[in-house]
Amino acid sequence: MNDTRKIYWAALFVAAGAWLAAPAAQADAVTDWNAKANQIVAAAKLPPHPSYRTMAMVQAAVYEAVNGITRRYPAQGGAVHANPGASVEAAVAEANRAVLARLIPSQQAATHSAYLAALENIPEGEAKAAGLAAGKRAAEAILAQRAHDGAGAPEQYRPRTTAGVYVPTATPAFPQWPDRKPWLLASADQFRPGPPPALGSEQWARDYDEVKRLGARNSTQRSAEQTDIARFWEPTGPGMYFPVALSVARAPGRDVTQNARLLAAAGVAMDDALIAVMDAKYHYSFWRPITAIRNGDADNNNATEREPAWTPFVDTPMHPEYPYAHCILSGAMGGVLKAEVGHGPVPTLTTASPTAKGATRSWRGIDDFMQEVANARIYDGVHYRTSTEVGTAMGRKIGELAAASFAQARD
Repeated sequence: MNDTRKIYWAALFVAAGAWLAAPAAQADAVTDWNAKANQIVAAAKLPPHPSYRTMAMVQAAVYEAVNGITRRYPAQGGAVHANPGASVEAAVAEANRAVLARLIPSQQAATHSAYLAALENIPEGEAKAAGLAAGKRAAEAILAQRAHDGAGAPEQYRPRTTAGVYVPTATPAFPQWPDRKPWLLASADQFRPGPPPALGSEQWARDYDEVKRLGARNSTQRSAEQTDIARFWEPTGPGMYFPVALSVARAPGRDVTQNARLLAAAGVAMDDALIAVMDAKYHYSFWRPITAIRNGDADNNNATEREPAWTPFVDTPMHPEYPYAHCILSGAMGGVLKAEVGHGPVPTLTTASPTAKGATRSWRGIDDFMQEVANARIYDGVHYRTSTEVGTAMGRKIGELAAASFAQARD
């Protein structure tokens, strides 16, 4: 097992534990099950990309089940309709159980245990039975909708080389992901950005110098605070981002249908964001800082000085650099949250990280959260400034699209 995957799984457990420790008065069935689902995903040791897909499907099914009962939001095509007296708690439990059982069969025991525990306090009767039926229909609808989205297609990455010349033999991560069917995007390249900076440009020299100075493993210019931020955001996966949404979901005055809608929009936005970012990454196939800096004499830019033994603060991910995936995810979350809170007050946003010894970080504004994520991977030594700006902008567009696609409340 490589260190990156260990960090990812640990991140999900830590974040899920933090959710469960939140004040019970602020929780509901939707937010509670979001934590349980992420724990189950973590225990299955899924890589990040399938984890986002799984959580998007879980939250989409939960929203369909809950809204089918409460009917707070206008029904969309194929929406679930249920008895208004049905148990929302039973519907949420069944929607989670059915999706998780199908997508993560290795965790059947944990899923069933969480399901039984959730049903214990729901009285037997017509309301419970109707809720279970609504949850099952919603799960089946989402599973059918995403059954042929291309997630199971084999990767067919073709290394760039010439006959007989050795290249590193590790396969890049998820080169097939751009071929997936998005939830909301018209195509994977709908928001594909323009190319990265030209290697002869001042912008490229600026980006190169910044990451070379601040992102080196033994950098003397990265501050203690910057190092803490770099280490905090080393993990990836939904366990680092859903707690930020739950900071809003657990604010006073919200109800279960609002929260189902929020988490569904966030889950779908982040899943589509990964499709979009992998499309751009493999389209441009731009070099990572460790490659560029060790070849600084090959870019025809006199302002980029080669450092033959340069090493980043964290291990470089196995996929092309441009744009930044962490940023497209934080941008997607930020776009959804900005639409959700509008001009109203933003509660303190919080998440936890195992690579910071379980510490939490908090932000008073959504822009502050997105900016920290943008900075983190420069301090990590694996991304350039332009890539963070482009990734965040892409993510915000996708988040705004997701927020707009989930119908507004009835009067």
